[in-house]
Amino acid sequence: MIRVGPAGWSYPDWEGRVYPAHKPHGFHALPFLSRYFEGIEIDSSFYAMPRPENAQRWATLVAPHPNFRFWVKLHRDFTHSGGEHTDVEIEARVREFRDGVEPLAKARKLEALLAQFPVTFHFGKTEVRRLGRIRALFDPLPCVLEVRHASWFTPPAIDTIRGLGYSLAHIDMPPAWNHPPEWHESTGPIGYLRLHGRNARQWFREGAERDDRYDYLYNAAELDLLARRAERIAKNHDTTAVVTNNHFGGQAVANALELLHLLRGEPIPAPPEIVEAFPRLRASVRIEGQQPLF
Repeated sequence: MIRVGPAGWSYPDWEGRVYPAHKPHGFHALPFLSRYFEGIEIDSSFYAMPRPENAQRWATLVAPHPNFRFWVKLHRDFTHSGGEHTDVEIEARVREFRDGVEPLAKARKLEALLAQFPVTFHFGKTEVRRLGRIRALFDPLPCVLEVRHASWFTPPAIDTIRGLGYSLAHIDMPPAWNHPPEWHESTGPIGYLRLHGRNARQWFREGAERDDRYDYLYNAAELDLLARRAERIAKNHDTTAVVTNNHFGGQAVANALELLHLLRGEPIPAPPEIVEAFPRLRASVRIEGQQPLF
């Protein structure tokens, strides 16, 4: 099974482009998006520890959709810290994180945890020990690994990742000599394809902000190749996630809908706001809900 969905849902620039400009009483983004997608990556957990009351609410909000799943990004303390935390502190943070996502696991809505490391994280003995410890601390929850340096994609490194029990993510991002290859061997039960966009000018610009780097709309030719790549990944896994992280201005939602159309071969339901913002979607979707008169 291939699930497609965006990374995150709480972005001010999605107002009026993804979500209604005039929201009905009690509106929440999760049940809105779960009408169109079967998965969403939780991005907020990278910046702040998840809270069990929030996770319980998220599980309740998507409960009407049995096939819906969450992919939860690990907090940056586990992947981006420089060793400033003691073992005792890390173990306490792990307990806090696990408690925070437990309601999703109990509701069978948690498909995997995502450990995303920066390009400065290279294949080496110290790094492998770190990955092994993280995997052990979060066992038996399924873990997907995203590493962005090319040193992790040699046969010895991939064998190591496989031995540690990670599913290794495929990544689409601006090409560079030290970035991952377009294709690599699969590991683990979960297929994962993260789409970061290809805005090379901003990606490599010193001082570029998050919104700058992820400001990219994939074109039709690029999407067709990505859909074929997702299908190839899915052949080697029980379940596959395709996550659009080019979030700026709702582009992640637009491209996710287009990918669903390519994968399913039929028009995909879509809210009128996103079609108004991206008129080319009319070739891929059928509009649901009330359309604006002007």
